[in-house]
Amino acid sequence: MTISITAESGGERLDVFLAEAMDGVTRSAAQRLIDEGRVLLRGMPVKKSHRTEPGGKYTVDLPEPEPAEAAPQDIPLDIVYEDGDVIVVNKPRGMVVHPAPGHPDGTLVNALLFHCGDSLSGIGGEKRPGIVHRIDKDTSGLIIAAKNDAAHQALSAQLSDHSLSRVYEAVVCGRMKDDSGTVDAPIGRHPADRKRQTVTEKNSRHAVTHYEVIARYNGYTHIRCLLETGRTHQIRVHMAHIGHPLLGDMVYGRKRPEKGLEGQCLHARCLRFRHPSTGEEILLETPLPEYFTEVLKKLGPPES
Repeated sequence: MTISITAESGGERLDVFLAEAMDGVTRSAAQRLIDEGRVLLRGMPVKKSHRTEPGGKYTVDLPEPEPAEAAPQDIPLDIVYEDGDVIVVNKPRGMVVHPAPGHPDGTLVNALLFHCGDSLSGIGGEKRPGIVHRIDKDTSGLIIAAKNDAAHQALSAQLSDHSLSRVYEAVVCGRMKDDSGTVDAPIGRHPADRKRQTVTEKNSRHAVTHYEVIARYNGYTHIRCLLETGRTHQIRVHMAHIGHPLLGDMVYGRKRPEKGLEGQCLHARCLRFRHPSTGEEILLETPLPEYFTEVLKKLGPPES
């Protein structure tokens, strides 16, 4: 099965573009796909030096899955939905999704390997079996993993065409004036800090976040965000861009802990997708976690 991806803008390194566009695929994995001739433009393999064309439609032939090498660990999971194709977990705040430098174990992947055994898609590679999309360590909430390659490919396609819907709740700094709005601003890597993202026209990708106010407090606002696109750190970057960084986000916001919180106050509350086998629409929702409700209590009574 191939996945088609359209470049919103041109001039970006192809491996960087693919890693951003295909959740669960690292930049090194994208480079291997290019080297093996699995990335096509107008039916022809692209070269390693290729930079994206504006509006260019790229097809990616996904390779056979690699065996997972992360170690299974008996870590409790809050399972919201599970069948033979997919598993949806309510990830706690503070849990890393997959092994990475500094976090070799204790991750969601380690827990999934113990719970699911061999029934996880291998498309994500050795360190990310089954992982279709990611959420940050300090972001809590719903995350979906695939139990087989066909499910992984189908869910990845839904991510690409934005039919997999994710709704978040967050607390931002400052009192938002408008009851709702949309941030339509391209996101790319920060030129001085490769670990950060920023709003930029250079080597960036189209990014759209819709938001609405749930409640206003003294100096803070509780909001709901619907992702139209799914760029890295999108909500955090977009809210900071409009002057309302997330409470506790010391990367994109205020550089000190607030309300006893270190790390962004952000929860992936709702997830909607088409079941990869049946086509049935599935809507899942999880309540706000304790850390989030405690923050709301500390903010005092909402404005009437």
